[in-house]
Amino acid sequence: ALRASELQCDVLLKATNVDGVYDKDPNKHDDAVKYEEISYQDCISQHLNVMDQAAFSLCMDQNLPICVFKFDTTGSLLKAAKGEKIGTVVHN
Repeated sequence: ALRASELQCDVLLKATNVDGVYDKDPNKHDDAVKYEEISYQDCISQHLNVMDQAAFSLCMDQNLPICVFKFDTTGSLLKAAKGEKIGTVVHN
């Protein structure tokens, strides 16, 4: 997050083991609901752990969107880098 902020990136790409941000852990709850997009404030109020708090706060303060996507899906990094709709986008 710090490097993305320093480089004035348009978005921070966060590759994870799930394909986005959910209302609860999808590995433990079959009824977990994925968000296509969500605000920083909604993540905070719902106690969703998108990333470590310092990095999350930096992204929020710098108005740096976070694209959360699954790392082991073929082509996911390229899609995210191209700005295609993938995973969840966290923004102000």
